[in-house]
Amino acid sequence: MKVKKRFSILFPNQENVNYKQLSETTCHDLGLDILCSELSLDKREQNIIMNIISNMTSDKETAFFRQKVFADILRLPKLRKELSDLFDKIEYIRRFNSGSLETDEKLGFWLLMHRLDEISDYIKCVESMRECLSNADIQSEGLIAFKNYLDLLYEEARFNAMKKDIAELKNSTSVIQSVTLGVNVNSRFEAVSLGLVSVNSKPFKKSNIVSNFADAIADKDKIQDNSDWDGDMHYHQVDKDNSKSFAKMTENICSMIAVTGTPFVDGRIRSTVVQNINNDISGGATFYLDKVMNKMLGSIIKKLRNVLTEYADIAIVDISNVIPEFMYYIKFAEFIEKLKEKGFSACEAQLSDKKDVYMDAKELYNLKLALNLESSNEIVYNDLVFDNEHNLYILTGANRGGKTTITQAIGLLYVLAQGGISVPASSFTYKPVDCIYTHFPADEDKTLDLGRLGEECVRFKELYSEATIDSLVLLNETFSTTSFEEGFYIAKDSVRALMKKGTRTIYNTHMHKLATDIDELNSESAVHKAASLIVKNEDGKRSFKVEIAPPEGLSYAKDIAEKYGVTYEMLTSVQ
Repeated sequence: MKVKKRFSILFPNQENVNYKQLSETTCHDLGLDILCSELSLDKREQNIIMNIISNMTSDKETAFFRQKVFADILRLPKLRKELSDLFDKIEYIRRFNSGSLETDEKLGFWLLMHRLDEISDYIKCVESMRECLSNADIQSEGLIAFKNYLDLLYEEARFNAMKKDIAELKNSTSVIQSVTLGVNVNSRFEAVSLGLVSVNSKPFKKSNIVSNFADAIADKDKIQDNSDWDGDMHYHQVDKDNSKSFAKMTENICSMIAVTGTPFVDGRIRSTVVQNINNDISGGATFYLDKVMNKMLGSIIKKLRNVLTEYADIAIVDISNVIPEFMYYIKFAEFIEKLKEKGFSACEAQLSDKKDVYMDAKELYNLKLALNLESSNEIVYNDLVFDNEHNLYILTGANRGGKTTITQAIGLLYVLAQGGISVPASSFTYKPVDCIYTHFPADEDKTLDLGRLGEECVRFKELYSEATIDSLVLLNETFSTTSFEEGFYIAKDSVRALMKKGTRTIYNTHMHKLATDIDELNSESAVHKAASLIVKNEDGKRSFKVEIAPPEGLSYAKDIAEKYGVTYEMLTSVQ
């Protein structure tokens, strides 16, 4: 087959596109682990979503490709539902597949029929997918390409020919309506051996085994004088005398026939029952029956194997590869819908066409924070821009004033936008980043060998060496674990190095003096400038609003001191 074996609605086939995986630490710092657990309760699905969303590239075409696919998925809830149902069926077929087609020459009648059912179900799923995609108003390049992929698959895999062959085989095997078993008994009427007598084209008239047995005993004419059979019927003994287990075996065989003969029982369940009847001697009897069936139905078995061999390639073209990608989009679409129902805004990101504008976000908010809120009225929205004049922000403000929240929010905006997902803002224009690097306070047990400051220095050096002009760096209280003099010296040099590289950065810090030295820092950089960003306070209260302004450090501390009566004058005036 010429059809492409691996299709993707996340990774378009482009050359020279590099992807970088966010570190586990960065994923945790941004709260992606919490977000994934909100999207799905299934641990496997959480891992799939995490692997996808943390795989980043600065390629604009990839970001645009993803966001248009997501726009279709979000806009078409009926399509989401139909595809989800079909993917569940395909995943079920794949998960309970009875093995490789290469072993079919060793398989018997029952498993071959089961395999035929799998292929038939698979064809129906592909046909249903083509139909629902054709009926939906899909507009994205990714979903249109997927529909074309299914059309090509259908044509090159010769699904129509397969359907015809399968129908013929089904018709041939549908004449089997019953199986006659022979049981030898001893003088105490104990079963001593069991064999297959015949495969019949008509069902037994009476379904009540007890009544049939009673009729046979009541009417002596129905009891045969010998073991000869009329017509072309032969007795095939299953096992030698073993009275200890034959009673149980007979019971199991009858149960097996009742289950496997029920039309409403799934083929996979029937197959399981056939293969495993309490793992005793009856299991051998089942396989023996299969062996005898193979001999009695030689021409049908041969045709079954020929058909399955001819269409074996269908197992290689595996649509199940794309199911996790659809699941990723669908889970996020359901999440965004619920978010909007609470009144939160979520918009489709726009790629910046301006060389000197790297981000322009309006009314952004922290998605992780919104998870715990019932109404959008409880959230604080902010605006922020990255451009040449504001390429590195030194963010200062009071404790618990929202500095970490806004720092984290910026990282989440980029992760979601580049994953194709609607972002938590009223508008978001951006230039994609090649990766995000975070430097948040480490756990205590990770700093034992080097000490906190040493550990922070080592991590920052690694971060800086990996970051590029296209990266995003988020620093949270970096170098604040030592004395002010030592921390300030290291922090200032780190900021100068980041400005020289041109990396988009938010440095959230208590070192207000770093922000007051903005003019000095900017004098060393010709293109990319730093700016002071503060969390505003209103009458000594935290507003959680940010604005570009000089640090408030001392004045804010004075307001707090006066509010609680701890200025020198207020303290010493107390008698």
